[in-house]
Formats: sequence, structure tokens, C-alpha cells
Amino acid sequence: MSSVPRFWRNLGSRYNLEGTRCDECGNYFYPPRNFCVNCRRSGQIEPYKFKGTGEIVTYTLIHTAAEGFEGQAPYTLAIIKLDEGPRLTSQVVGDPEKIQIGTRVRSVFRKLGEDGERGMIYYGTKFVPAEE
Repeated sequence: MSSVPRFWRNLGSRYNLEGTRCDECGNYFYPPRNFCVNCRRSGQIEPYKFKGTGEIVTYTLIHTAAEGFEGQAPYTLAIIKLDEGPRLTSQVVGDPEKIQIGTRVRSVFRKLGEDGERGMIYYGTKFVPAEE
């Protein structure tokens, strides 16, 4: 039986920005997929660790944060297109005034949140402008 912390540490896609790649058509997937949506069953899926760089496709500035994120407001939530192609939603850390569509970003490992004052702390991927 595994512990809850071990469960979280084993989630490679959460901590290492891992997805999958189809060796038949070359498409990348994040989050990971078990089979290619283009090749169906003919393509072999293999694990792939993304470089962690990309650009902001669109973003919004959150002023009224959800419970647990009040201390971070205002913060930027963006859709980021990774250099390999997949898009994901993530928080962009840094000065919101410097963020715009097309800004190059890179991934960083940061605290995402926690369950209460004495609860489990969650870590994962956020992004920062590439020149920081």
C-alpha cells in the first residue's frame, strides 16, 4: 500500500511536465495519452519530457481569486502553447504588466497550494517570462 505523498511524487506529468509522443505521426500530447488520436491503434505511444518552453496564446488577470489563492491575487492565468505543440492552462508568475499574448515563457517548479493550515502542500509547474 502506498502513502498519499508517494502517490503525488509518482505523478511524473505533474512534476516533470511529462506527456507522450506518437512515433508514427510525431504528435505530442499533454496530459499523456494511451493512444494517438490521429493514428488510432497503429501508432506507438512513448513517454516524452517536454522542454518546458513556449508562448502565451491568451491570458486573463484574476483579481477575485478562488479559495486558497486569495494571497496570490492578482495573478495571471494563461493558455500556453508548448514548443512541441500541446496547449495547457497554467499560472504565469511575475509582473502582470509585463505579460502579453506571444510572450515567451519557461516552466518553473513552484508551490501550487495547500490543504488548510496543516494540510498537504501541492507542488507543480507554473511559468515565468523567459527573460526572467
